[in-house]
Amino acid sequence: MTRRQAMKVGATSVLAAGFPTIIPARVLGQEAPSKTIQVGQIGFGRIGKSMDVPGVLACKGVRYVALADLDTQRMALGKQFIDAEYAKRKTSVDLKTYQDYRELLARTDVDAVAISTPDHWHSQPAVEAAFAGKDVYMQKPASLTITEGRLFSDAIRRNGRVFLLGSQQRSSEQFHRACELVRNGRIGKVRSIEIGLPGDPAGGRTEEMPVPSNLNYEMWLGSTPQVFYTEDRVHKQDDAKLASRPGWLRCEQFGAGMITGWGSHHLDIAHWAMGWEATGPVAIEGKGQFHTGGLWDVHGEYDVTLTYADGTPMRVWDKYPNGVRFIGEKGWIFVSRGAAKMTASDPTSPGKPLKALDASDPALLEGDLGEGAVRLYKHRGNHHQNWIDCIRTRAETLVPAETAHRSCSACLLAHIGMKLGRKLAWDPAAERFVGDDAANALLAREERAPYGTRRAFERLSKRA
Repeated sequence: MTRRQAMKVGATSVLAAGFPTIIPARVLGQEAPSKTIQVGQIGFGRIGKSMDVPGVLACKGVRYVALADLDTQRMALGKQFIDAEYAKRKTSVDLKTYQDYRELLARTDVDAVAISTPDHWHSQPAVEAAFAGKDVYMQKPASLTITEGRLFSDAIRRNGRVFLLGSQQRSSEQFHRACELVRNGRIGKVRSIEIGLPGDPAGGRTEEMPVPSNLNYEMWLGSTPQVFYTEDRVHKQDDAKLASRPGWLRCEQFGAGMITGWGSHHLDIAHWAMGWEATGPVAIEGKGQFHTGGLWDVHGEYDVTLTYADGTPMRVWDKYPNGVRFIGEKGWIFVSRGAAKMTASDPTSPGKPLKALDASDPALLEGDLGEGAVRLYKHRGNHHQNWIDCIRTRAETLVPAETAHRSCSACLLAHIGMKLGRKLAWDPAAERFVGDDAANALLAREERAPYGTRRAFERLSKRA
């Protein structure tokens, strides 16, 4: 039996509107007829080019076979990039390209997908990929809203898919070490946590511009409201190197700003160290300044405190240095990327970057943890390799879906606290604010038809 024939076993036909249905897990992953994992790439922009595509290409036993992007110019750049990488290896692939990612998902020979799209296009394709039987790698943040995040996590679990979030800090030595030390009581009981994240600038051109012929702008807007095209709302068209930060990062229509952009990294680290990966805060209180006058309207300066069930406060403030500081009874441990950057356009915080791993007493960082210590999931090197390894073994990844959802939820709760400017009580089990209809109204957004994570989840659940 050929690989293509085997992939068709048990797979039902693609239903109306080009949306795929379930493919049984037995035809994928560890039990696939071929050991080569065939990957489709959804989105080829700044992060796709600089991180995700190179990361997947660096993995052994993997082959890119498909690429989708709503901008055909970027699609062409992506194909050129991938073809060139394979040419360096003295090999080639028949890389098919699509402007509509749903056509990619409908392919039964695609085992897994990497999603490197804008924030408002994360959870919907992840849900659709899960129901299509694909394993999923996705860039952070996990969702645009808390409601979306719950649906995406449920879709991954329900369909038994292997998922990894692009929270690469977990694959770095200093973050793993810091979290193990804190989890095992090296600094005693943690009294507080300080997280420093940058803000975003104001600005952005507001004049209406013609939609480029190479961009499916209507679909790019997705579930968000219909608004006129202007380049600073999307991405630069003359950026052949795909190196500049796109304007959508600074528009609340498409994301929450740095509180989720970098917050998803640092709050995830705090959750990992404290064992909060399946829960969230119980109280939120903060304030934030939101830009006006230009196109970009995400937060600038802010100060938010999230308090967890054990009473530990976690203050997230733009005046702290970029990183995470755990303050305990016996001293403090600070961890960050130091001077390292994931991309050339990474934001910076005030002042010089601190050491990647530091402590009030250097001795706190030394020595073995001893027998009986809590050992955290350990993976080193290429973050994407963890995803590929787990596709083969069907084991849980370093950052599975529920962990990704809870880290993102904490960021979105901080954002809601900034918006409302008053103390909020949160029930992490029910994922609802306690006795606060105004706050609960911010857990979801209205979805513009025919797009949306809720629509996708409900439609595909009925077909399953």
